[in-house]
Amino acid sequence: MNPHIYHLSALHRRLDEAVRREARRRGGDPFRLLRLKKLKLAVRDRLSAIMRRRALG
Repeated sequence: MNPHIYHLSALHRRLDEAVRREARRRGGDPFRLLRLKKLKLAVRDRLSAIMRRRALG
């Protein structure tokens, strides 16, 4: 596996866990939760773009 893809996948997993923890936390910060979700989405989009480029070329 490409090291860049591996790093992004690991980051996505860590962000996913952080989103879950923040959502379960009593008195969780809604702005932190939103920021984590946006970061997770950005990482997923980056992974998708890399995978598309690899499939095409």
